[in-house]
Amino acid sequence: MSVAELAPPGRRPSTRFLRSELRLIFGRRRNQAGLAVLAAVPVTIAVSVRIADPGPGAAGPDFFSSITGNGFFVALAALTISLPLFLPLAVAAIAGDSIAGEANAGTLRYLLTVPVHRTRALLVKYAAIAIFAVAAVLLVAGVGLLAGLALFGGGPVTLLSGAQVGLGDGLLRLLAVCGYLAAGLCALGAVGLFVSTLTEQPIGATIAVVIVTVTSFVLDSIPQLAWLHPYLLTHWWLSFGDLLRQPVYLAGVSQGLLSAAAYTGVFGAAAWARFAGRDITS
Repeated sequence: MSVAELAPPGRRPSTRFLRSELRLIFGRRRNQAGLAVLAAVPVTIAVSVRIADPGPGAAGPDFFSSITGNGFFVALAALTISLPLFLPLAVAAIAGDSIAGEANAGTLRYLLTVPVHRTRALLVKYAAIAIFAVAAVLLVAGVGLLAGLALFGGGPVTLLSGAQVGLGDGLLRLLAVCGYLAAGLCALGAVGLFVSTLTEQPIGATIAVVIVTVTSFVLDSIPQLAWLHPYLLTHWWLSFGDLLRQPVYLAGVSQGLLSAAAYTGVFGAAAWARFAGRDITS
């Protein structure tokens, strides 16, 4: 990217910078490989269940036992399996590279030499991270849904509360689940964006964000730290199961969205404070 991609004051806002970021993110071979791994998770689940009896799933709602009766549940099982590591790792890689990658490549100075555009540059970087997070979640769910319906067929969806709804209603709930999980991953992206402003090594930033995620999951599993759990980044992620009840249980979902908004606001502001006054060194 270049300074020319940032419209000077007085001109109408342009999406050129954002489109450039998205082309960079989705055009890189390593990111495409990461998306391919994400897509392979639901396919592996569907094929494995097809040829063998399903075993217990990961922590959170267990959708594996329902797959053979309705392929719709492959998408939910894939999201559950991907949530502790694969999805956070994918988002961490993009967020960690957002600013640190520019510094490492020596292109950050071209952004920082136009101070009036620093806020916009940061917003565009975060928007690209958020779009990638949404795309990653939809990829896992979409491939899981297609693989599940192809191998097991569809039909009425039995919710966690025992009630049955039509496949169309189930698809709307799946879309809501994707939106909820994407909000949590966007909060992780804000954390990664902040970490990325602290270093010139994108790999180091990515590792740091992954460590934050894993630590949050570990702390969340310790009963003696129950007082801390509601404040952890990942604590409310598995509350997406509440969207699959009749009626929908909104308490956990609301807390999860508030937590995601709080993390996004705090770490987004911290990233701006760091980036706005950063010296040109790379």
